[in-house]
Amino acid sequence: MKKYTILGLARSGIAAAYKLKELGYSPFLSEYKSADKIENSDQLLKDFECEFSGHTSRALDCDVMVVSPGVPNIPILQEAEKKGIELISEIELGFRLKANDSKIIAVTGSNGKSTTVSLIAHILEVSGKKTILAGNIGTAFTANPIEKKGIDFIVLELSSFQLEKIVDFKPEVAAILNITPDHLNRYDNFEQYAETKFNIFRNLSSSDFAIINADDPVIAKFSNKIFGTKLSFSMNDKTDIYYQDGIIYHNNNRYDSAEFSIKGPHNMANCMAAILAVSPFDIKPEQLRIALKTFKSLPHRLEFVRQINGIKFFNDSKATNTDSVKYALQSFENPIRLIMGGRGKGEDYSILNKYISRHVAKLYLIGETIPEMKKAFSQTCEIAECSNFEEAIKMAFREAKNGESVVLSPACTSYDMFANFEKRGDKFKEIVEGLT
Repeated sequence: MKKYTILGLARSGIAAAYKLKELGYSPFLSEYKSADKIENSDQLLKDFECEFSGHTSRALDCDVMVVSPGVPNIPILQEAEKKGIELISEIELGFRLKANDSKIIAVTGSNGKSTTVSLIAHILEVSGKKTILAGNIGTAFTANPIEKKGIDFIVLELSSFQLEKIVDFKPEVAAILNITPDHLNRYDNFEQYAETKFNIFRNLSSSDFAIINADDPVIAKFSNKIFGTKLSFSMNDKTDIYYQDGIIYHNNNRYDSAEFSIKGPHNMANCMAAILAVSPFDIKPEQLRIALKTFKSLPHRLEFVRQINGIKFFNDSKATNTDSVKYALQSFENPIRLIMGGRGKGEDYSILNKYISRHVAKLYLIGETIPEMKKAFSQTCEIAECSNFEEAIKMAFREAKNGESVVLSPACTSYDMFANFEKRGDKFKEIVEGLT
């Protein structure tokens, strides 16, 4: 029986450990953080042989090392490679363990992944298919009963980190929505980040489907890395599916975006990707229409919070890069009061200037990136530097005019002030609910 080490005890690492234990293996768990920083570490110590506060040579006593997505290329991985230990991701492990009657639809991209995979899962469920939604959204891949037969579809949201160590992973449908600069603090350069995304297509055969955004210049640049049967979507040209004057056209079917529950140009692209992703399967147009009408937008993604005295509040805490903010700004017609800032990822914020000049009445800056953002936007828009999150929200509300919106769309991670973007968005909603 193979010997496994789990490197990194975040959500996916713990899920992988318990799945292996459930299947009769005895994985060794190795974590860089101290035990008091790991949730339920007491239980892990009861259930497994573990080490905390660093990785020792004990972690190398294995055939396969399952590497959590948050673990960069640290020395223990280099030692493992020298020893010939196979390094895989939790996604690769899940693929190897899953029952062979379930089909995988996998989606990656810099933006729109969560909305797209949630819509795909919703379409499949409306169509009566037994479906699991997992990966970078909700539960880890291996946290589900994937080894059991009878699951029709597994829909996976995949980050570039999760695609770094795949070997045989092969979905029936794989999609890249877009590629824009992100996680540049993890990769040597943008090209390396982009190439990692294309791992999603690596093992596709002609009987599998590759869904691509025909409008994305980076995807076009790496077209030699796209395998499988290509299906493309576009907001500009007549491709396999396309958007024109409020209508999505696919084969002989039309879908009126006025009837959709989600709005904005970025969401039309997400809808097209979702329709293409289910198109190889037995999904009827009427089922698609019902799903598009009934699908609810996800929390923290241009989420409407409430209206007070003619001022609307929107929580877009998930917008952790400039491309997300660009799409958010294009979703508003009336001027907005924009709250931005947090912990940066090495992006050039100045690319937002033309959108800010068009849509933003005033910027309210928070967090570690205040100096960078002030420099990037000083010639474009009136700016307020805010000492804390609550001050920014209250100042924006106080200064907003009737018909304007206050929007949290940070273009940064939350880690300077919050544990994650969800906590940041929840705090935004809490503060807004307390306004009078």
